[in-house]
Amino acid sequence: MSVSPPASDAARNDAPHRQVSRDALRGSPAARAWADWKETRRLWRLGVRLGWLDIRLRYRGSALGPFWLTITSALMVASMGTLYSKLFHMQLASYLPFLSLSLTLWSVGFSSLIQESCTCFLDAEDMVRSVRLPFLLYAVRVVVRNAIVFAHNIVVPLGVFALYHLWPGIDALLAIPALVLWGLDGFAACMLFGSLCARFRDVAPIIGALLQIVFYVTPVIWMPQQLGPRAAYLLYNPFYPLLEIVREPLLGRVPSLQIWSIALVTSVVFWLIAVRSFIRVRSRLVFWI
Repeated sequence: MSVSPPASDAARNDAPHRQVSRDALRGSPAARAWADWKETRRLWRLGVRLGWLDIRLRYRGSALGPFWLTITSALMVASMGTLYSKLFHMQLASYLPFLSLSLTLWSVGFSSLIQESCTCFLDAEDMVRSVRLPFLLYAVRVVVRNAIVFAHNIVVPLGVFALYHLWPGIDALLAIPALVLWGLDGFAACMLFGSLCARFRDVAPIIGALLQIVFYVTPVIWMPQQLGPRAAYLLYNPFYPLLEIVREPLLGRVPSLQIWSIALVTSVVFWLIAVRSFIRVRSRLVFWI
């Protein structure tokens, strides 16, 4: 009677991992999503490196790299500031710092991050199919990538502040927790919009069109004071409080408690929707992509 050879050490060591994988597959959708989050938290350095690598590859062979965006932003701010200050009958010294900061926060902090969140998983199709990594790691990648671009573009409003000798002082530190909240909201946007756009490819252009509309109804190129008493209606625009909690400190003013409360409530509701959506669709993302 022949005796089968004993299992190798590698096979014995691999058995617990296969058992863990089978247990994870048998778990509930919430348990699998939670496992995805824990693995992302363990591999967060990889997400940061991937975001940095995206920037390096995007501007490979360029002499100025991402500073081309800074130059473009500076030219746009200068031209729009000169034109709209005349149209709105405002002094350039008071309007240009507001405009430069608002355009930077909107174009990089809101518009770019939201639009890239729509393709968060689609852009990583090759990696998703070839390497087994947590899906939320790609959300970290998108947030880090946009944070690097934001760091380059914030130079423009800082240059305008220096030109007119306007410095926010110690109040500018209040923008730090607001920027952290923006990063968390960007992560949630990747979970929600990234999942939706993986299933329905028409969602991305729809969101892009809606952002164009929101841009004009949000005080980005015009000041809230221009509405007079009707400025109170801006609180019904969820983008306005989120914009103000960053913009006001950088302009040397302290956001009101009402603005912060609305921004926090908006973020919490958005996170609940994003988490719920991600839990439901996570197991199907690989098939949609």
